[in-house]
Amino acid sequence: MQFWGYKRKEGRAGIRNHVLILPTCACGSESCRIVASQVRGAVNIIFNTGCSDVAANTAMSQKVLTGFACNPNVYGVVIIGLGCETVPHNKLREKIQSQTSKPVVSFGIQEEGGTLKTIEKAVRAAREMAAQAAMQQKELCDISELLLGIECGGSDATSGIASNPAVGELSDLLVDMGASTIMSESIEWIGGEHVLAKRAATTEIHNQIIQVCKDYEAHLEAAGQDCRAGQPTPGNKAGGLSTLDEKSLGCIRKGGTRPVVEVLEQAERPTKTGAILMDTAGYDISSVTSMVAGGCNAVIFTTGRGTPTGNAIVPVLKVTANARTYQKMEDNMDVDLSAIIAGTKTYQEMGAELVDIIHDVCNGKLTKAEAYGFSDIAVDHVCRYV
Repeated sequence: MQFWGYKRKEGRAGIRNHVLILPTCACGSESCRIVASQVRGAVNIIFNTGCSDVAANTAMSQKVLTGFACNPNVYGVVIIGLGCETVPHNKLREKIQSQTSKPVVSFGIQEEGGTLKTIEKAVRAAREMAAQAAMQQKELCDISELLLGIECGGSDATSGIASNPAVGELSDLLVDMGASTIMSESIEWIGGEHVLAKRAATTEIHNQIIQVCKDYEAHLEAAGQDCRAGQPTPGNKAGGLSTLDEKSLGCIRKGGTRPVVEVLEQAERPTKTGAILMDTAGYDISSVTSMVAGGCNAVIFTTGRGTPTGNAIVPVLKVTANARTYQKMEDNMDVDLSAIIAGTKTYQEMGAELVDIIHDVCNGKLTKAEAYGFSDIAVDHVCRYV
């Protein structure tokens, strides 16, 4: 299978060609929003930290911001900083330039003489980049250049028995074609980690999966907390999920059945091709954030109760097997998988249909969240990856 994408010198092809307006800290976020609103083809993120933080959290913020800039869906980057944040704009620019050949420029609000002067310069730079990006022609790319993030949120009973198995089938089919998939949210492996670990391609990966879950629980216990206090969520319980173990068994099903070839820390880029895991928090927006920073060029998101979430850099395709949710939230849901619950289609048949739908997204079809311009990010700062 092939799709029309944008070739990048660093590797995986982009399925979008954005100019990213990137803040170094919260104080630059509003200026980035204004710049992006003035330039067709530009997108921005709202970043709510970047200053007065401990070293481990600063490192994670830099990892995520750099990952966003290096994502294959990004053509070029315009950075806006304040000037007194922990990592100034020129340092972030140098970090990004050390990892990519994309055009990158940066501005500091204090250096430029205030918001208006900064916005003027940044708009001019972004417009020039957008003009260059518009000249890049799409090329036929092999499906092996697809890195699909797999997420779930607002889960209910239909997630574990229908939509997650269908997405698991999608993952298996894509991996068999040579593509790669990433499943995350390690807190939602707990209780099912022994099942997930059986998929490990090596003994080392098996032990990594088990250790990730042990470390997560130990980290929370050291802080006097229990992950089961927040999992399942009130919405999960209302949707029929009674325990974390039950939720986890449904959650891991969306990762398919193929051998797990790599376990990544959050926002880390893969070095292998195939079915991959990423150790992230059990919060869907921060999990998507980490996978996008890790280089995913698309995300599929299963939900039983419904969610409007989207990401500025990659298309987020939301699917549900709850017919009522699809009817009530049709403005947000992209795909109705309720035929599995109705018994008119199998999860294998719906998984095969999802391959065609993802193929359309790769070729340029907008997801609903993408058409709305939704942009949700959350950086998980827990200081446990030091």
